Amino acid sequence: MVGSCSGPSQTMATMLPTAKYPAKDHVLRTFETLTLTVHPSQRDKPQVIVLAGSETPYRNDTDRELPFRQESNFFYLSGCAVPGSLFLATYHPDSATVNTKLYVPKPTLEDLMWSPAPPTLSEACAAYDVDAAFHNVELVNHLKSLPSDALVHVLPRTGEFPDVRNYLGKCSPDHSLGSTGSAISEEHLLPALHQTRLIKDSFEIALIRKANEISSRAHEVVMRVLGLAVQGKIKQDRNNRPLLPAEWLIETEAQAEAIFVASCRREGAFHQAYLPIVAANIHAATLHYCCNDKAFAWGPVTGKHTHNGGHLTSIVPERESGSVLAPQVLLIDAGCEWDCYSSDITRTMPVGNGGKFTSEARAIYDLVLEMQQESLAMLRPGVHWDDVQLRCHEVLVDGFLRLGIFRSPEASRADLKSRDDLRRNILTSGLSAAFFPHGVGHSLGMDVHDVPIASKPPKTGKYFVPGSNSSDSFGTGGHESFYKLLRLRLSLLAGMVVTVEPGIYFSPHLLAPHMNSVFLDTTVLARYESVGGIRIEDDVLITERGAENLTTIRSETAWIEAVCAGEI
Repeated sequence: MVGSCSGPSQTMATMLPTAKYPAKDHVLRTFETLTLTVHPSQRDKPQVIVLAGSETPYRNDTDRELPFRQESNFFYLSGCAVPGSLFLATYHPDSATVNTKLYVPKPTLEDLMWSPAPPTLSEACAAYDVDAAFHNVELVNHLKSLPSDALVHVLPRTGEFPDVRNYLGKCSPDHSLGSTGSAISEEHLLPALHQTRLIKDSFEIALIRKANEISSRAHEVVMRVLGLAVQGKIKQDRNNRPLLPAEWLIETEAQAEAIFVASCRREGAFHQAYLPIVAANIHAATLHYCCNDKAFAWGPVTGKHTHNGGHLTSIVPERESGSVLAPQVLLIDAGCEWDCYSSDITRTMPVGNGGKFTSEARAIYDLVLEMQQESLAMLRPGVHWDDVQLRCHEVLVDGFLRLGIFRSPEASRADLKSRDDLRRNILTSGLSAAFFPHGVGHSLGMDVHDVPIASKPPKTGKYFVPGSNSSDSFGTGGHESFYKLLRLRLSLLAGMVVTVEPGIYFSPHLLAPHMNSVFLDTTVLARYESVGGIRIEDDVLITERGAENLTTIRSETAWIEAVCAGEI
């Protein structure tokens, strides 16, 4: 049975604002981008996109379901998060018209016994911005009726995407994509999708904003639970019953993660955008520390590492006699999804020490905050991301010179000119990359590390680009290691959403090759190594004239400390 959802095919000019996810707008924009990439001889031919959505995953060789999340490109073009769905779109370049068909599974009685029913065809028409809805079995007949000269676009068969050909092979082994004579291409669709997805529309921005609001509150919830414990306001009644949420303390990485995720789920965010990184003390030096299985460090009540007016966290329930939480940092890099759109937020907070940073941790936190603030001030259309990366390294070098971690091998030369020379020499040595080894940010959207093809096109970097003429022989770009791990290397465009996430880390593995550097004072460095790592990350929309920070949780040092100490 055919489920028609709309009238005639629409052009961009005739589309009206809708509360539905604007899938047809995304389809039209993708086709317009795609046709520019095909061979000129094929641009006037009918263009077709055929996609399969993700299936419900199962654990190894069992029938136990794993969490389902729709494949991003499928959702972008259909707005449909139903497992096992299919999608067909046709585009006629001469009239710039697009027609979209969504195919949903027709459940059996056994399916309905185990799982919630997929939408009916009329429900699918009402829920999704498509022209018609059908059951999956109809796709084969519709493919047979495609124009014989159509160019059919599919995602590459890499194992990373659901493959519609697998479905066709099961239901119609002798059938191929398209009608007789149709050409099949894997080359153009994925780059066109990435290029289109790079620029977010207002609907997408609203979803990212919502995810940021929920995740920002979840970060603050963790901080405030820590602060309540410092103030002795969490009372536990172990009278032969489980502890209730209001009685939960945070004494391990897992407990912090549990509270963060619970806060997101309570607000309706069912998925985390990525595995949360919850790293205490030295574990924060590992960038993608996802195990989150260590207890916080505890120590004796001596005040040895305490820099909070002598006030210890002794009012926190003690693990054992004479033992309290040791001063340390807790780095939480976590963000939820909202309707398949991501947030990506990092906050580093003090644990122990009465909810205050030690002097060493505060100095590093302030420096990372300065790196981020300098980066945020630069953001606007036309600014090259390489320059934002370089500015972070410049701020780090200046800060480490102030702290004494970096030094001049010729201590007697202290004039301004020699200071500038020293800074340039340290930058060109690449030493700062041992402390800040990653990129300052990346594209954000449906995926956390969004649209890599469009975010890092070949030879679009400004400095040290392999195979280009930007080798930077004058040292203006610092060192090539600054750009090695960048996930974003292009000039910013209005409508992009990017993360801004500088960090400083004291990783023994990364520092080992540099311990003999003439610019490094290892005696001073030793005072800071126990900090582990500090990162601050916000999600930022590039606007026509500048940028808007979508992340709502604050990051000023005084505010972080006041919340974690339970003072506000």
